[in-house]
Amino acid sequence: MRGVRRAFFALAAASALMLGGCESLGLGGSGDTAANDDNKDAAEYQDMPVEQIYDQAWKKINDDDWVNAAKEFAEVERQHPYSVWARRAMLMSAYCYYQANHYGEAISTADDYISLHPGSKEVAYAFYLKAISLYEQIVDVGRDQSNTEQALVALQDVVQRFPDTEYARDATLKIDLTLDHLAGKEMEVGRYYLTRHDYIGAINRFKVVVEQYQRTSQIAEALERLTEAYYAMGIYNEAQTSAAVLGANYPGSMWYQDAYNLLQEKNLKPEVDKGSWLSQMMPNI
Repeated sequence: MRGVRRAFFALAAASALMLGGCESLGLGGSGDTAANDDNKDAAEYQDMPVEQIYDQAWKKINDDDWVNAAKEFAEVERQHPYSVWARRAMLMSAYCYYQANHYGEAISTADDYISLHPGSKEVAYAFYLKAISLYEQIVDVGRDQSNTEQALVALQDVVQRFPDTEYARDATLKIDLTLDHLAGKEMEVGRYYLTRHDYIGAINRFKVVVEQYQRTSQIAEALERLTEAYYAMGIYNEAQTSAAVLGANYPGSMWYQDAYNLLQEKNLKPEVDKGSWLSQMMPNI
């Protein structure tokens, strides 16, 4: 099961402990629940004690009926809006929607929690749940990356707001993957322009990768593609500089070998032009 589930159940266990033996007192035992089983839809909207709603919600969780569990927890807020259980139930509802892959509802409910309870000790989880719900909607690089950009902002928010939490540690790992994904989108568009001989368009895309995504796995190819594009345009000093930067950072890579071989066709070699934008950006090469 996903890491977010393990993280949440620590919170859920705390909630259960705070209920403090309600079932043993007969507040939400199996008899009350059985009486409502004949009309489950009506039960979702029937006024009842908070303990009984929680009991029904947990039964649905145990059955992996995540959407209806989320609705049960939402009933706590509707029926008991000023109780401590309403706050916890809102977060559990968001979690259940996440487990059901209903990411829009999970994000919306997490946002509501953040807005209503910004100072609670569980708010870090609400931020993380929102971020992870956006992250899991990231699509392949051939499609629109608006979700990826939103996920990056949300993940960075978790790290900045809650740096010493387990949520921040996991978000940091996902930030790296998200940045790599965004860089991959720029590379895909740049390669397309390159095949169309739109060298200016291609260079602009590869420059974005070099300038904004230097720590991603896309950087070596971006430098080689810059060499190709500049070479095709006859701007040899920039082609040589791109190859030189590539060789200084990835000397054993296939991308450097490709760039080197390309320059050799005109008896050129990788060499830094101090007036190049690349040398200005990377003064130590």
